[in-house]
Amino acid sequence: MRDDYIIEILGIQMYNRDLDTFVNHALEIISDEQPRENRCISATGAHGIIHAKKNEVFRETLNSFYSNLPDGMPGVWVGRGKGAKDMKRCYGPDLFAKFMKKSVKSDVGHFLCGGKEGVAEKLKKACGIKFGNQNIVGTYCPPFKKIDEYDYEMIAEEINKSGADVVWIGISTPKQEKFAKRLSEHTDVHFLITVGAAFDFHIGELRQAPSWMQKAGMEWLFRLIAEPRRLYRRYLEIVPAFLFYGIKDVITHKRSHRTKS
Repeated sequence: MRDDYIIEILGIQMYNRDLDTFVNHALEIISDEQPRENRCISATGAHGIIHAKKNEVFRETLNSFYSNLPDGMPGVWVGRGKGAKDMKRCYGPDLFAKFMKKSVKSDVGHFLCGGKEGVAEKLKKACGIKFGNQNIVGTYCPPFKKIDEYDYEMIAEEINKSGADVVWIGISTPKQEKFAKRLSEHTDVHFLITVGAAFDFHIGELRQAPSWMQKAGMEWLFRLIAEPRRLYRRYLEIVPAFLFYGIKDVITHKRSHRTKS
């Protein structure tokens, strides 16, 4: 990814433009028949950024990716506070939808990897109905296992045989990023893109927060109300931690610029 399209947020190299620019860039790489370099992309929100703050190995994983897109508004606000005025939210479900719509008339092959049993097949049907995209060349629902227990060569063989250009991975952070990284060592594709709960959103299994809550950076509250038992511990840690580190990151950046000037 171009250096001027990157800004560091809490130690993570993040994409600092908008969704259209990214999708057009990715499709250009595929249409120009550039080398299949198994470029890993993550739609990364506060959860992933804070986990990377605590876990050096995961931080190195994200920073080895071709690009980390700002999945939530808090990351965008920090980026803008550090001078990235063109930075906009690149929400995983929106990324998936836009990519599907823009590749309808192309021969870009999509492979869906993620969700509980049957979810990927439901999403394949939904892609045809919602986006008019029939070019889903394969699906795979990874069984629940530890990250070291998957047969990545077997999964990659199925993907490679399908002729896929893009592998969409919908599991959860941080597992999906680790999964993508390991899988990319065996695949022959252009992109492996992690999009979290996008699979469930697009088949109607999960409700999305109203747009006003998304724009206000309050989507976490909507999800917490919907799934309190599963998510309360996560957000009890993430929300105050990101608030603290995000403000600190912006202040430190501004101080360093004042000193230089």
